[in-house]
Amino acid sequence: MSRFHEIKHRVATTFQRQVGNPLLRRLPNQPVLETTGRKSGVPRQTPVGGRRVGREFWIVSEFGEKSQYVRNIQADPRVRLRLEGQWHTGTAHLLPDDDPRARLKALPRLNSAAVRAIGTQLLTIRVDLDD
Repeated sequence: MSRFHEIKHRVATTFQRQVGNPLLRRLPNQPVLETTGRKSGVPRQTPVGGRRVGREFWIVSEFGEKSQYVRNIQADPRVRLRLEGQWHTGTAHLLPDDDPRARLKALPRLNSAAVRAIGTQLLTIRVDLDD
């Protein structure tokens, strides 16, 4: 990763962790992905942008395997997802062979634009919902 991308990643994740995520988690209609901390075992909640299609929920991570929630999924793919105020259980799958730029075209526009602008290592994630 270039120095520019490293700085971009550090600035974006610091902002998300300290400002964006705490605010977005409180919005009732904001999708929130809950993973289990790979070191702590504690639930970790991350606001995400994506779209439900049937029993699947699609996300594109802007920093791929550098994202903490992606690392948590690698350690334990069982997740919970808050959609429209209700929690659902499911299993997350990392899809490195999927075209994340094409996938973003089918996801909410505002979030997709932000992911394209900030992202350095896009990675598609599919959550198969149990219910």
